[in-house]
Amino acid sequence: MTSKSVKQYVPLVLLLILAVLAVYWQVLGNGFINYDDDTYVTANRYVRHGISLESISWAFTTRHSANWHPLTWLSHMLDGELFGMNPMGHHLTSLLLHLANTILLFLLLARMTGSVWKSGFVAALFGIHPLHVESVAWVAERKDVLSTLFWILTMWAYVRYAESPNVKRYSPVVVLFALGLMAKPMLVTLPFVLLLLDYWPLGRFASSQERKTQTSSRRLILEKIPLVVLAAASSVVTFIVQQKGQAVGSLEQFPPISRIANALASYAAYIGKTIWPAKLAVFYPHPGASIPVWQPVMGTALLIVVSALILGPARRQRYLAVGWLWYVGTLVPVIGLVQVGWQAMADRYTYVPLIGLFIMAAWGIPDLVERGKEGKGEREKSVQRAVLPGLAVLVVAALMVTAYMQAGRWKDSITLFRHALAVTSNNPVAHDNLGLAFDERGEFERAATHYMQALTIKPNWAEAHQNLAVALVKRGRVADAVSHLTTALKIDPDFPQAHNNLGAAYLKQGRLNEAEAHLKAAIRFKPDYAMARNNLGNVLLARGKASQAIEHFHAAIKLDPDLADPHYNLAVALLAQGEVEEAMKECRIALRLRPGWVEAANNLAWMLAAAAVPSPQNISEAVRLAEQASKATGGRAPEILDTLAAAYASAGRFDEAISTQRRAIDLATAQKKEFMVAELWMRLAYYEKHRVYRLRP
Repeated sequence: MTSKSVKQYVPLVLLLILAVLAVYWQVLGNGFINYDDDTYVTANRYVRHGISLESISWAFTTRHSANWHPLTWLSHMLDGELFGMNPMGHHLTSLLLHLANTILLFLLLARMTGSVWKSGFVAALFGIHPLHVESVAWVAERKDVLSTLFWILTMWAYVRYAESPNVKRYSPVVVLFALGLMAKPMLVTLPFVLLLLDYWPLGRFASSQERKTQTSSRRLILEKIPLVVLAAASSVVTFIVQQKGQAVGSLEQFPPISRIANALASYAAYIGKTIWPAKLAVFYPHPGASIPVWQPVMGTALLIVVSALILGPARRQRYLAVGWLWYVGTLVPVIGLVQVGWQAMADRYTYVPLIGLFIMAAWGIPDLVERGKEGKGEREKSVQRAVLPGLAVLVVAALMVTAYMQAGRWKDSITLFRHALAVTSNNPVAHDNLGLAFDERGEFERAATHYMQALTIKPNWAEAHQNLAVALVKRGRVADAVSHLTTALKIDPDFPQAHNNLGAAYLKQGRLNEAEAHLKAAIRFKPDYAMARNNLGNVLLARGKASQAIEHFHAAIKLDPDLADPHYNLAVALLAQGEVEEAMKECRIALRLRPGWVEAANNLAWMLAAAAVPSPQNISEAVRLAEQASKATGGRAPEILDTLAAAYASAGRFDEAISTQRRAIDLATAQKKEFMVAELWMRLAYYEKHRVYRLRP
């Protein structure tokens, strides 16, 4: 690299950095979303706990999320280690990886072609195109930006190898390629792309006149065989994992003719969104057999016409063939012939393929302009030379504005899925996830409305039935929830979450035998299901089997130590066996994991106030917790006022204890809780005699 080239590279690198940061800096203020971010990060205990021998082993052996990508898991775990569950750190890592990809792509193209400004234009389009927002702004799509880093590094290593082919230089190519496959199997097409690079810009393919100085086509193909073997192995592993994870759509759901039609339509749709990036959504519903005929026809015509056009000039403008085949070839694994999920297409799938189209534009448009100069005067030529850079700046600026707006739509789940509903139709996934977002905010009515809309579009969707059931339970409509969960299990009998939630619903109804059967089924289908273990413990506790319940609570805690429920339920079980100190310890852990949990605070306050020999610290803590619980319930819960009165009495504040207990009696009477009233009167009598009642009711 000469000093002249360095002077050219530095300003372009700085401009690329500024452009990418201008678009994406805002994502550092975005949160996690409820679409896969929970599976990959927030609800994944291995990621939450960071790097450990256990988590590393899990990363290399799990098929969680219907994928095998251990490096991606390790990347998320490192973020968990460094940033905890602060979304800013996770977004920062993705942004830095995207920034590195942009700069490395520029430097690589400039090295291979010697065209600094054209390479810079390709990198700029790559760095700020709105279709790439999804890969950068979505934490769960870390695999895109991470695998592409290894993609580009593999190409760097290959360029070095091509300069002086030998085993020593070939080894890094294989290693980096393998690492990339361990981040995302999208790299299976990279050997094909390396072959394209041999054609242009490396010029390694030999013509009949050049065979003495260039490599034969046969050798170029043979040297890719180790990479093809790795790609084939990765493809087999990915297919098996995705099939076992039920991510691969069946031929019944997506017949071959529908897949082919959608694939052809998607090739054209991606080009359309590249040129005019409007109506971008996190999820595009698959049209199935209802796809309009004109769409695959247009896609077929486009593929045929463009392919035919580049065959003529390809010998002179080789970049056209390389760019077009790069685009078409790298989309093959994700074009939908092997249908994974329900989407027709996805913005994230274009992260690597669009590089091919960008190359065609960066080299093709200047060539076209140069041809247009033929026969024109110097003045006209100078005007054309000035117009092209100006046009490039306008294109980049327009894409930056659009990408900035699109990145803002990833702020949170509600913003993201509302936008998806605005720009797509018949989108059950957007409705379902919007329902989940409202559910998390406690807006159960709105959540249920979106779940119902999802089911109107896709009636046989087990997950939407289950999500609706969870919302109904929160609204006290347990019988309706049971109906939807039963329907979910008719659709998918092996659905562990539905078994767990149906078991929990039956427990609320006192149907212990049915509850136990479904919770055991949930554990059978998902042995590491901590919440199912917890709920089974509750069933056993309700049966009076505290010892067996404690075993299940301990098992749940071992599976997920950050889950508050089994800690609290273990406290209840321990208290039933008279182990008060251990019960208080578990209650404190539950409150640390879920601050403000009224039920746990109330029980801990009672245990502290009713201790045989309460210490001043315990009494003070009991009063504080009971007052917080009372405030949280608006002073309308008689059982919490009862605890508060006991805490006041324990502190010797009998006037406050008596007035609080009278309010508890009035509320219990008004709420027709006759089973409480007698005990409340009994404790009031003790307080009036200045005695502290020290027994658990």
